[in-house]
Amino acid sequence: MALKHFLQLIDFDRDEIEHVFARSRVIKDLYKRYQPYHPLADRTLVMIFEKQSTRTRLSFEAGIQHLGGAAVFLNTRDSQLGRGEPVEDAAQVISRMCDLVMIRTFEQSILERFAANSRVPVINGLTNEYHPCQVLADIFTYIEHRGPITGRTVAWVGDANNMAYTWIQAAGLLGFRIRISTPPGYRIDPSRVTSHDAAHVDILDDPMQACAGADLVSTDVWTSMGFETENRDRLAAFADWQVDADMMRQARADALFMHCLPAHRGEEVTAEVIDGPQSVVWDEAENRLHVQKALMEFILLGRV
Repeated sequence: MALKHFLQLIDFDRDEIEHVFARSRVIKDLYKRYQPYHPLADRTLVMIFEKQSTRTRLSFEAGIQHLGGAAVFLNTRDSQLGRGEPVEDAAQVISRMCDLVMIRTFEQSILERFAANSRVPVINGLTNEYHPCQVLADIFTYIEHRGPITGRTVAWVGDANNMAYTWIQAAGLLGFRIRISTPPGYRIDPSRVTSHDAAHVDILDDPMQACAGADLVSTDVWTSMGFETENRDRLAAFADWQVDADMMRQARADALFMHCLPAHRGEEVTAEVIDGPQSVVWDEAENRLHVQKALMEFILLGRV
């Protein structure tokens, strides 16, 4: 199979994404029935972390082991990358000693430089610009609970961060509407949205209007990793963008609530919502494991 990276969602076409979802269902079912499935026996995943993580590390490390492979954890603070080794040199060496690399870092350009010099596939575990594995898991979770997302309406309330831009790509690929409401000064950059994707996006000042009739309401922390110095200003700016019960009542009665976690109850979402009956955040978190197993299977083996 030709070398295929997953650096942002649009690296896959719609058919490939739907294949990953189909395989996710199969692989999850095997897991739930305690049926061993080891298609990646003797394969090694290297996980490189410049940003801290709980869900990303656990889901990838457990996932490759479930598939019969092994994981190697590298923290940039404890490797030569943390001492100034060029990304290009590290990619040349690391990719000769493994079958697959997952990177969780800051700038997308770091990921792209590594991939350009890698002999094996590279997966984006998170960058400042995109978080494609999380949105794959979110959409798979929606499909599990409500069926196809095509033609549905998703409301994004909060920061125009890596999740928001990935949701925009997903809307263009899978044919649903994404309504985005952010505070002034934290809005979507139109230059980062293609004309095709823009046709699926509504930018709204009022978060209540964004949620009106929505099938899914999603949010994230107001201050992402790397932006901690802005925390005080963000707390003030985002005060009216907290997802609470009143906001959820604007959505459809059967609307779901999602959050990629970790969450700050009392800031971007109330405890009543995230711990309430419309919340599927725990299914969403678990599905990182199953979707990423399907993703690794596809990247390494092609269509199974």
